[in-house]
Parts: sequence; C-alpha cells; structure tokens
Amino acid sequence: QAQLVESGGGLVQPGGSLRLSCAASGSISDYYSVAWFRQAPGLEREGVACISSTDGDTLYADFVKGRFTIVRDTATNTVYLQMNSLFPDDTAVYYCAAGRVLVLWAWGYDYWGQGTQVTVSS
Repeated sequence: QAQLVESGGGLVQPGGSLRLSCAASGSISDYYSVAWFRQAPGLEREGVACISSTDGDTLYADFVKGRFTIVRDTATNTVYLQMNSLFPDDTAVYYCAAGRVLVLWAWGYDYWGQGTQVTVSS
C-alpha cells in the first residue's frame, strides 16, 4: 500500500509562491498517476493538477493554468507542485493522491496523503 507524505505548505502573501512536495513510499512508477487536490473549509475537494507516471502527461484545473506546475522526479519518488501568483482563494489543505487514471476526479485515486495547509493572506 502506498504511503504519501506532503510537505511545503505554509503562509504566503498574495502574489507569492510555494512549492509543495509529495514523497511516495516505493516507486511512483507503480501508480499510473499522481495528483494534487485541495479542499477549502466548507467546500468540496477539487482536483488541481495530475501527472502520468509513465510519460509525464499533465492535466490542470482551469483555475490554476499558467500559475501552477506539476512535475515528477522518478529518482527520488517525489512529485512537486510549484504554485506561483497565489491568491487568497488558493487557501486550502492540499492533498497528494496516487491512482490508476489521469483525471482530476477523486474517484480515480486510491491512495491519499494527510494533506498540507496552504494559507494565502496579507
């Protein structure tokens, strides 16, 4: 069973940047896809970005296109989410997930991390 550990969250000012990390136990190549989701208080969990472990194909939610970038490092079994030009609306708990399809829907993912808090505020 995969274990995923997120890190890199914190408090950042609007317009700032953060890089989240998702460290996987074992090889990320064992899973077809790795994704980032987020959940703000009172809202449903939503997909942010995902990447294929095989060919590096990516999908992004419209609200992060041009601002966030997902990359994978197969040597260290880590997936990163580089977040730039952050808005207060990006405030949420960000979760890493590993699964079997390249989608931005939670049903496609079998393993989840515990999450890391991102707060965008002045």
